Amino acid sequence: MLQAMIGFHLDEEQHWVADLACGHARHVRHNPPWQNRPWVVTPEGRAEKLGVQLNCLKCEEKISY
Repeated sequence: MLQAMIGFHLDEEQHWVADLACGHARHVRHNPPWQNRPWVVTPEGRAEKLGVQLNCLKCEEKISY
């Protein structure tokens, strides 16, 4: 289920996590070549992504039951 990104925080390992409108969170790591998200490493890049929707796996789990 798609949910808007409403904020970001660092986890205990200093990886970026997107806070989703549903209350869940999802990692948005920049780890080339596997995950290419250079926007996550700057405050400006993260600000530009606010409101963009990501698939929330936890919300999808609730629907599948």
